[in-house]
This record gives sequence, structure tokens and C-alpha cells, in this order.
Amino acid sequence: MSTVSISSTTSNAMSAPAPEEQKLSSPLATAVAAPELNAKATGISVTEKAIRRVRAAMHKEGISGTDGGLRLGVTGGGCSGLSYSIRFDTRPRERDRVWEFEQDSERVRIFVDPKSFIYLNGMILDFEETLMRQGFNFINPNSQKSCGCGSSFTA
Repeated sequence: MSTVSISSTTSNAMSAPAPEEQKLSSPLATAVAAPELNAKATGISVTEKAIRRVRAAMHKEGISGTDGGLRLGVTGGGCSGLSYSIRFDTRPRERDRVWEFEQDSERVRIFVDPKSFIYLNGMILDFEETLMRQGFNFINPNSQKSCGCGSSFTA
């Protein structure tokens, strides 16, 4: 299992409904494989720009797109009670929900454990590049508030 340090922050619009597509850094990528969802589960969405950045980081870390992927999760802690976690994993765990995205004939898989999915359901993973900052942006409709640094939230 490999860990990579990737800056993650929470969107200022966390408590708002999912943003309109023009507010994202790029269009949403279409999943080529996703877990079966019920009426209450909407899944995880990822923008094309975020997929490109994940792919580049996976190549740099030597993680295979067919076996490994990006693990998104939620852990207890941080100033608001819950913190996002983002890291690479060499394979999904038994009970993980797995989304698979394809871009330029290369695949990227996203792994989410069942407990984290409760907090991440409906989330959009975006990648923001501005003069002030660069990093992944969790746009999470389940977040009620976030801290000043943006890396923790309350659900």
C-alpha cells in the first residue's frame, strides 16, 4: 500500500446542493463501472480534471490502474469532527464500493469503504488549480459545515 501526500480541501459551498456543472473545473467524467446503487444512494462523481491528476499521480507512484486505485475515506478527527482521507491502494478491500473511470484508454478506480460511503454519497471530487492553491476539492452535499482550513467537516 502506497501513500501520497495530496492536498485536499472542502468546498466553501459544502452545505449547498450539488453545484451546477459550470462551477466545476471541468465536466464530470462518466463511470464505466460502478456499484449497484439503491434509491437513496447517488454514488461518487469525479471531474475529468481530477481523473487526469489522479492518473498522473498513479503513474508517478507506480500504481497500476487495473489493480490499484485511489481510496477516498472519512476518518474521525479534525476541528469539525470528520476529516477526508485520500491515498492510493494496491487493490480494493472485500466490502469496498468501486467506481471505474476511463480517460484516454487508461482506467482509474476509486475505492470507498462502506462506512465512509455514508458521508461521501453524492460527493464530487474536483481538482482546482489557481494562483493561490492547487489540490483536490471535495464537494460534499452531506457536509453541514467545515473548518477554516477546509480539510475537516461536520455531517
